[in-house]
Amino acid sequence: MAVDWASSTIEAGGTTLHVKRGGRGQPVLILHHETGTLDDLPFYDALAANHDVIVPHHPGYSRSVRPDWMRSVRDIAVIYRGLLSELKVAKPALVGLGFGGWIAAEMATMGPADLSHLVLVGAMGIKPPQGDILDLAITGYMDYARAGFHDQKAFDRVYGAEPSVDQLEMWDICREMSFRIAWKPYMYSQTLPHILKTMRAPALVVWGDDDKVVPVSAGKRYVEALPNARFEIVKACGHCVDMEQPEMLAKLVSAFIAGR
Repeated sequence: MAVDWASSTIEAGGTTLHVKRGGRGQPVLILHHETGTLDDLPFYDALAANHDVIVPHHPGYSRSVRPDWMRSVRDIAVIYRGLLSELKVAKPALVGLGFGGWIAAEMATMGPADLSHLVLVGAMGIKPPQGDILDLAITGYMDYARAGFHDQKAFDRVYGAEPSVDQLEMWDICREMSFRIAWKPYMYSQTLPHILKTMRAPALVVWGDDDKVVPVSAGKRYVEALPNARFEIVKACGHCVDMEQPEMLAKLVSAFIAGR
């Protein structure tokens, strides 16, 4: 069934966000990767078949304007709390992808009882006990984007074998914004593992078994930090589970939200 998507710009927390919304059912806020997001992705469509899906573009990423004052990931989490208020969305599920997982985790700590579910997919935000998060500063943005995929043919299906100039520019803009807000320490919070213990909603932590961007040890650390969490490994998959295995991830998320 085709999803009727609507795009709009919404003022939240003193900044303007580009927001895409479609589907029906329980509200699900999807927070995208540090590489930004395409307008149309099969994962969004698959999840919108059973849910009211809201996909904001992070401030300074993709189609949302850059707030010059913004200096931390927690700032984005506060902005998204304001967005939910503006949209009058109560008790949503949060699905955070990569960098978006860090934002989702921060949001969860701000109101531990007012989320229905938390899903973290290859999430940044916690220092991996073993290994390191792939460094954007020493990795070309094309190489970085490709590192998110186990199967390079999957990358080609999403972005094309030769991504457009506009896409290359967007990756560069996203990278610059990441340096502004997540540089020291790089892509993790020293306090997040401790304050996650306040979380009350059930959590699902999902990792690709060939994640070259965020070591799987970070996922295990998330499961240890969250009071009510379970871990799922997706085989033959890289960091971008949502783009490499969209149908599988949508089934995992929908079943989890439905309590299965």
